[in-house]
Amino acid sequence: MRVFIKFDFNTVCKKILSEKLEEFQIKHRILGFGEVDFLEIVPKDKLRLFTESLRPYGIEIVENQKTVMIQKIKDAIVDMVFNDETSLNVKSSVYLAEKLDRTYGYLSNLFSEVTYTSIENFIILQKIEYTKQLIINNQLSLTEIAFKLNYSSVAHLSSQFKNTTGITPSAFQRIIKRRREITN
Repeated sequence: MRVFIKFDFNTVCKKILSEKLEEFQIKHRILGFGEVDFLEIVPKDKLRLFTESLRPYGIEIVENQKTVMIQKIKDAIVDMVFNDETSLNVKSSVYLAEKLDRTYGYLSNLFSEVTYTSIENFIILQKIEYTKQLIINNQLSLTEIAFKLNYSSVAHLSSQFKNTTGITPSAFQRIIKRRREITN
C-alpha cells in the first residue's frame, strides 16, 4: 500500500532540533529557521555527540561564516517560496536584501561563489519543488499554482517546470494520477 504524505519542512526540522536538544539536555532557544541560540556553554564532547545525532536527518551545524550566510540565503528563499505568501509579490532581490540586511549584489556574488549556481536558479528549483507538492496534494489547478507562485502565466510555469524536471506539469499530474489509480 502506498500513501502520499504532506509535510512542512520548517516544522519538521524545528521539531527534530527541539527533540534532540532536549534529549541532550542543552538549554536553548530556537530563533528562526536554521538558527538556535545555546543558552549555556556546551562541552565539546557533548556538542560532537549532538552534531552526530543530527546527521541521519540531514541536519548539520554550520561553522564557516560564508557557509552560514549561504544557509541563511537558502532558508530565506525556502521561507519566501513555501511560507510567506506575500513575499512572492516582491522582487526576490529586494526581499533577500531586506531580510538578510545585505546588498543583493553581495548576496548574489557570495551565493554563486560558494554554490556554483545563481540565487535565481535556486529560487526556480524551490518553486518547482513547491509546484510538485501542490500537484501531488491535488490542491490547486495549474493556473492557481502559477498565480500563487507569481508566474506571469501558466506557460511560463510550464516552461520552467519542463526545463527543470524534463516533463511538463500536466505530464507530472498524469503520472501522479496514474500512481494513485494503481495503488487504489
